Amino acid sequence: MHYDAEFYVLCGFIVFVGLLVYLGAHKAILKALDARGEAIQQALDEAAKLRNEATALLASFEKKKADAEANAAAIVGEAKAQAEQLKKEAVERMNDFIARRTKQAEAKIAFAEAQAAADVRAAAADHAARAAEIVLRDQMQGAGGADLVKRDIDGLKARLN
Repeated sequence: MHYDAEFYVLCGFIVFVGLLVYLGAHKAILKALDARGEAIQQALDEAAKLRNEATALLASFEKKKADAEANAAAIVGEAKAQAEQLKKEAVERMNDFIARRTKQAEAKIAFAEAQAAADVRAAAADHAARAAEIVLRDQMQGAGGADLVKRDIDGLKARLN
């Protein structure tokens, strides 16, 4: 019987596999594969745990964000209400100020009108007195003036008696 190289390769392979089985190499390979599987399973469990923690943390931050937005909206609403109230108070104060200033101006105008009227009357009286003085001076000169003085003196005598 003639043995080829393939036959020797087959025999070598069978001996190699038998030697591996005898020495327990398959147990070591299975043990290494099991350890690798357990490591992968632990990594998957850790990843799932981290994912759950991240999801819980995300939900917490979203809740905090919603609370902060609601708080900010409340603050903005309150600020708008305060601004509106301040605006109303400022308008009232401005209207009161304008009314007071208007009354003061009207009082000053009335006083100025009264003062001007008094000044006009005084000036008119001064001019009337000067005009009367000029007229009387012109009339009292000469015979008409002497006659008037004599008549007034006679009138005084009559009144005193």
